[in-house]
Amino acid sequence: MEIHVVRPGDTLWSIAFAYQTTIEAIRKTNGLTSDLLMPGLALYVPSPAVLPVRYVRIQQDDSLAKLARKWRSTIPLLLQANPDISPTNLPIGNVLAIPSPVRYPIRTIGFIDAFDPASIPELLDEPSASLTYGAVFTYAAQSDGGLSDVDDEELIEALIHRDIDPLMVVSNYAEGTFSPELAESVLQPEARTVLVNNIVHTIEEKGYKGVSLDFEFIPPSSREAFTTFFKELKAAIGDLLLHVNVFAKSEDMPDNPFSGAFDYLAIGASADLVTVLTYDYGYTEGPPDPIAPIGWVEDVVRYAASLIPESSLTIAIALFGYDWPGTSAANTTGPATALSALEAQQKALENYTVIEYDQEARSPYYTYTLNEQKRTVWFEDIRSLSIKYQLLEAYQLAGAAYWRIGYDFPQNWAYLEKNMAVLKTI
Repeated sequence: MEIHVVRPGDTLWSIAFAYQTTIEAIRKTNGLTSDLLMPGLALYVPSPAVLPVRYVRIQQDDSLAKLARKWRSTIPLLLQANPDISPTNLPIGNVLAIPSPVRYPIRTIGFIDAFDPASIPELLDEPSASLTYGAVFTYAAQSDGGLSDVDDEELIEALIHRDIDPLMVVSNYAEGTFSPELAESVLQPEARTVLVNNIVHTIEEKGYKGVSLDFEFIPPSSREAFTTFFKELKAAIGDLLLHVNVFAKSEDMPDNPFSGAFDYLAIGASADLVTVLTYDYGYTEGPPDPIAPIGWVEDVVRYAASLIPESSLTIAIALFGYDWPGTSAANTTGPATALSALEAQQKALENYTVIEYDQEARSPYYTYTLNEQKRTVWFEDIRSLSIKYQLLEAYQLAGAAYWRIGYDFPQNWAYLEKNMAVLKTI
């Protein structure tokens, strides 16, 4: 696979001819429904002759010959993939692109909304080969330690049938949002004990392979109680997987209303997998901004990796974008609307809009007009996506988590199939 950014005058025929592939293959890989192209559209072009690419941080005593041997590559391929390096003076600490048949092994988690009306086969057929775990959202905790009912038997069966381990998501989700008050009450000792027992009972009854905790907006004053909760839960579920989602931060701020309750060091010592929520830098209620600018993501990853073992640390990757009514903080008139990455791409084409690319954020965006109002869309594409996978490998992280399955993003699944070896446990 190779990335091609559409230029004026490009056609699907000319691109297919240049890369020695077919128009149909380009359409399928990128979710295109017509031959319409616009400048700035990033396409992931099937190219079987091109090797997967590894991203390796240069160590002391590394040489091109040594790296070529280790990764079953060649010096000419290394030089071609890294045209700016000096063959005799590799900069220690820099990340080298290495064409290699040895794909990076990762574990992946796909969040699946149990309340989504889409059919299960439609949801799972495309990403199933690329998912280690399917996290069923959500069992909502109740203030006394009870759990909401979820009609999930068919979904659990479908996940297991596709060799995907089902995880039971437990959250403080109530009335369409995450409730700080609910988190505070259910983390009190008596309710917490009841909650742990109810989780264990549900796992045994439904056949889940583990738990994914998605507690958000926990009051900072409940930090110690949350730490006690996931430790008690891990002791209760034993060898089953405990996955904890944590808000992104680049330093510990115990009083922060969003991230203060998450003790990275304690979570890393108890959880089997930890996902740092590295998206929503630009969020629905805020001004138009990148979903996950790469500089911010790397700051968060660098900090998290200093406290959480890399072998259990994953990053969150958005399969979506946001569409804001406005172009800046000064003229945005309301919250953004979420749309899948593919819908964001299609909306640009339907509005004959040139897609821009912010080089600092490494993120695509565009503006268009609806009902005489300027609107702004920031989203993820193969360019912004691939740079995050490069970061993941450079820090030797365990893998990635996706919000959410059902948001169409065929480029993501094509990238995983080409470049990553997704691990299965079943």
